Amino acid sequence: MPHPAARLRTILPGPSRAAVGATIAGGVLTGLASAPERVGRLFRRRFPTVAVTGMTGVGKTQLADRLARRTSGTGAGEVGSAVMERRTRRSARLHGFRFLVVPGDNAATRLGALDEVFHDEPVDGVIHVVANGYATPRRTAGTTGSATASREEQLAAELEDWTITAHRIASMAVRRGKPVWLVIAVTKVDLYADDLDRVLDYYSPGSGSPFGDKIDELRALAGGARLSVDVLPVSSQGGERSSAVSAKRASAMVDALATRLAQLSGHV
Repeated sequence: MPHPAARLRTILPGPSRAAVGATIAGGVLTGLASAPERVGRLFRRRFPTVAVTGMTGVGKTQLADRLARRTSGTGAGEVGSAVMERRTRRSARLHGFRFLVVPGDNAATRLGALDEVFHDEPVDGVIHVVANGYATPRRTAGTTGSATASREEQLAAELEDWTITAHRIASMAVRRGKPVWLVIAVTKVDLYADDLDRVLDYYSPGSGSPFGDKIDELRALAGGARLSVDVLPVSSQGGERSSAVSAKRASAMVDALATRLAQLSGHV
């Protein structure tokens, strides 16, 4: 009885055998070539990228550290960063997030970082950090002593900062084929714990506040169905004897934010 390979050689003439071989080889090469892309898509689903934006002094890095379960260095909340910082959160189920902390408004590298996260390599979601006018003031370059700024000035600066970021988010949202999510993280709640509901309303769409109006404009530009918006309180501080927010409550707020990120990313 002829060997199966011999029968194949008998049935297929020489040129046909060569064509089959080329087809098989081509399929193997195509599979190998597309493997990195498939692995990249899988990694992106399991570890989506999240831009952490906001004006200087609102506590972006501290929040990213808390979300990544990383201890902030001494003075991290007072110094700020002139470069984009990266943090990663990992879970036991091989899911997590890659956080890109965009420099604040007084950094020369900020616009380049905004281009990177919203245009060059668009992120999957955005955490925009606000502080109800309680951002830590920064000194002007070359000056000494403590910086001062009124709460009204800080709120105005926060709104201006958000206007710039919102336009970048809208531009990204209209280019993408899938919805983009946005979380407004209202931080430093230990400074106004008794007024939290009113503050959350100020940052919410449809509230009629200056910030709420800007979010409404963003949703109109991006398309309401393309952009989901959540407003959540967070506290990177908490637990000090004089704090209005206990360590347990502060941790619960950060955990609630992490849970919402997981829901938005399809991890749960």
